[in-house]
Amino acid sequence: MSLLLLMLPPGPPGHYGHAISHDGQTLASHGSAAAALLPPAGRGVEVVAVVPATQLSWQRVALPKGIGPGSPRLRATLAGLLEDKLLDDADQLHFALAPGASSAGGECWVAVCSRPWLQAHLHALDAAQRPVSRIVPELAPQEGPPYLVITGNDEQAQLLLAGEAIHGGVQALPLAPATLGLLPHDDTGALPESATVLAEPAAAALAERLLQRPVALQTPPERALAASRRAWDLAQLDLARSSRARTAKRLGTLWRDLLHAPAWRPARWGLALLALAHLVGLNVWAWQERADLRARRAQVQSVLTDTFPHVKVVVDAPVQMAREVALLRQAAGAPSARDLEPMLAALGATGSHAIAPTAIEYEAGTLHAKGVELDAGALTELGARLRPLGYRAETAEGGLRLRLEDTP
Repeated sequence: MSLLLLMLPPGPPGHYGHAISHDGQTLASHGSAAAALLPPAGRGVEVVAVVPATQLSWQRVALPKGIGPGSPRLRATLAGLLEDKLLDDADQLHFALAPGASSAGGECWVAVCSRPWLQAHLHALDAAQRPVSRIVPELAPQEGPPYLVITGNDEQAQLLLAGEAIHGGVQALPLAPATLGLLPHDDTGALPESATVLAEPAAAALAERLLQRPVALQTPPERALAASRRAWDLAQLDLARSSRARTAKRLGTLWRDLLHAPAWRPARWGLALLALAHLVGLNVWAWQERADLRARRAQVQSVLTDTFPHVKVVVDAPVQMAREVALLRQAAGAPSARDLEPMLAALGATGSHAIAPTAIEYEAGTLHAKGVELDAGALTELGARLRPLGYRAETAEGGLRLRLEDTP
């Protein structure tokens, strides 16, 4: 499943920065266009909207037990818990719980943004046939060392902060000498070496000069792609998509990550090695079976040539063996199981008084006893008695037919 990443502008619907990724790890293309001119979002394309960090605020709340994702009282509960912390009316705000929040209670992060602003963009994209299936924050609270992103240019540079030491989870500050004192620092007063610092190309020189350390370059499309790999989804409460769409989205994301994500590389190698081991094992097993079959065939041929030395060419050892045995029997005058006398003896040995044929016909190892009529039960019983003798019985026109088990 491909990704169509849409970067929502802070203002009303208009032009959207967009990027396309076929594997969720690398960018295939990017650009900017009005909603109606964005790349198509057909089948197999997941549309992900990225909310700017400046449009979100983050609150830490302790959910009561029984209140969690899917709870009908979730919105009212969040509005009550955050009443003293919100500057706007709760009806004008959209709330979204952090991934992993449950109805068992406990603290979790809550993302808050303008509800009319977000709905306006979603409606505009729906009208343009680009329905959004997932909404992710540009930057979200995270554990670990400080995570800094510098956006903009030298004249209007902005600093985005995240990390466990950042108050409020995520902060958006102007990048200026006056704000450097708000950054996390180590014992020497400098930014910790463990901090990750990313910057857009236009603001990289300013960031290196103010922070006194090198920075890694990251473009807005690359930042949007990184945001899409987080587990966050702000499409909750009244903005939640259908359960089928969410399930399809999760399966598509899982399949894409399984094929391309670096975190799944050991699993991919393991599956490849497992498939290779099975392939090698099947080939070894097949080779052993073929070798065993050749050995058995050689053994059968050896029995034939050792028993009948005059047989020089072996084509079908069992058939040739049967033919040679039949010739020996004929030469000795001994009857075979296909002759008339052994067949009559076998029929008489069953001890069935219901067999009183009016006529007997014999031809090519088949005995036809005319005038014998047996019901299904009697025929089954007769067959059970004849089977140990190597014969089978079946009804025929006007009587009973007797032949060897291996006779067609």
